[in-house]
Amino acid sequence: MSLVVDIRKNYGKFQLDVSFETGSGHVTGLLGASGCGKSVTLKCIAGIETPDAGRIILDGRVLFDREKGINLSPQRRRVGYLFQNYALFPNMTVKQNITVGVRDRKAREETAERLIKAFGLEGNEHKYPRQLSGGQQQRTALARILASEPEALLLDEPFSALDSYLKWQVEGELADLLEGFAGPVLFVTHSRDEVRRICQQACVLDRGRAQAVLPVDELFRAPRTLSACLLSGCKNVSRARPAEGGKIEALDWGVTLDPGRPLPENLTHVGIRAHFVRPADGPGPNRLLCTPGRVVEEMFSTAVTLFTPGGDKGFARLRMELSREGWAALREPEQLWVELPPESLLLLNGG
Repeated sequence: MSLVVDIRKNYGKFQLDVSFETGSGHVTGLLGASGCGKSVTLKCIAGIETPDAGRIILDGRVLFDREKGINLSPQRRRVGYLFQNYALFPNMTVKQNITVGVRDRKAREETAERLIKAFGLEGNEHKYPRQLSGGQQQRTALARILASEPEALLLDEPFSALDSYLKWQVEGELADLLEGFAGPVLFVTHSRDEVRRICQQACVLDRGRAQAVLPVDELFRAPRTLSACLLSGCKNVSRARPAEGGKIEALDWGVTLDPGRPLPENLTHVGIRAHFVRPADGPGPNRLLCTPGRVVEEMFSTAVTLFTPGGDKGFARLRMELSREGWAALREPEQLWVELPPESLLLLNGG
């Protein structure tokens, strides 16, 4: 079963242009900053909003096609949409909230009882949403969605309404439930950690435009664009341009680097993760002399801000992370040579 999304919508200053495909057995994360178009994309798929152009196809069934004049109602799309606040009916009990989602009236009682048991909600059947914990509310909302037998699930930041101490438990429960769902799942979040733990693949949205769907491991190991790199948690990024001999001039860091491999087209930036920046014993290839600044002792490591030859402001600074013992062994140097290994450099375009 596949979900094909190829849509465009004009919001004036904001333009949505999203194209991707995902299939059964995959939880696909839609990752991006606030206002990038993640939730709007889900609403278009669910039929809550109507794109200006394009098409949406679920398992060969056309949900929306502007040119052909097809635009199925939300009720006919067979898509389950979990809102950020779960959208439970406050005047209905757990059982009533689940029952209302069952399409076959004759099977309502049986389906509700089966889902209450499957979601561990026994003993809560007659409680109202206000009497439930955050995790119980989420499970009730998911049970209601699954009662309608959806062919795809859309999850819109399902942990945003939870206190931090509840998120870990609820996230684990949701991950277990998703393993048993047969159709495609879209998971909207701005948290890279949630993507790593829950999703198998991810699509980065940047200012309304969707980038290529990548395996989660590849997104974090070798992001291809500046926006994906920053969303993956990389702390060190510099503007860059090609230099002679296949090298890169890192404009913000004030150094020329050898990436040890061919440069991609449209190179605009270079990045490196903080734990790959390492102390060196003197000058050499891909090395630069820095001045240590702020030092932060974390639980198991030390984070050091380095002022590069490019300066001490913004992207000119580098962040280095070492073991606490490794930093202590350097004895608080006034200046420090560091190396940026070629295999650890991230070669990026401006997308």
